[in-house]
Amino acid sequence: MEQRQTLHIVGGTSRSRAEQAHMGFDLGHHCEIYADADELMAHPPQNGIVLVFDDESRGGVAKVLQALSAKGLWLPIVGTAFDPRPTRVVEAIKAGALDYLRLPLRQDRLADMIGRIGGEADAYAQARRKMMEARNRIAALSPREREVLDWLAEGCSNKMIARELAISPRTVEIHRANMMSKLGAEHPSQAVRLRLEAHLEGGTRFVAG
Repeated sequence: MEQRQTLHIVGGTSRSRAEQAHMGFDLGHHCEIYADADELMAHPPQNGIVLVFDDESRGGVAKVLQALSAKGLWLPIVGTAFDPRPTRVVEAIKAGALDYLRLPLRQDRLADMIGRIGGEADAYAQARRKMMEARNRIAALSPREREVLDWLAEGCSNKMIARELAISPRTVEIHRANMMSKLGAEHPSQAVRLRLEAHLEGGTRFVAG
């Protein structure tokens, strides 16, 4: 039997929130309704699945993910929208959403999402915690230290990195040592693993300008 979940329904119209809650109740789950992200964060949930109306003008899914992360809460987030643009769906998933549902909801789609994500909640929480911790460490790096980490993740030696960055191998060694110290890494493989856990896209060498 599927485990009973608590669905936290955030944003959108009052009618849409009511329809989502009604469908959730019909599937045997408990539902809580919030007018917007501010109301959600006034009494942040400790468990369950959060369905967030992806209102771009108010920060959408990313804002809720950031707000929950700031409080050390790692709940599964699902974006919702009427006729969502593909780019919005991609942005929400990149930000950390586990799924994205078109409104009005279809009961079979909602049931499938709950069944799948409900069983992954613990694993998701652990993975997202690691991701945010890794991102916070990497954010402390200087731009040059970040470049060294990016090239190190490509398997480049100090000499190769020096050639790519047009600096001396000795300077690379200094940046690499500082980078390792800030990341708390004893070996290069640990630094590379942190970068992988952070799910950062590309390297600084790909940034235009």
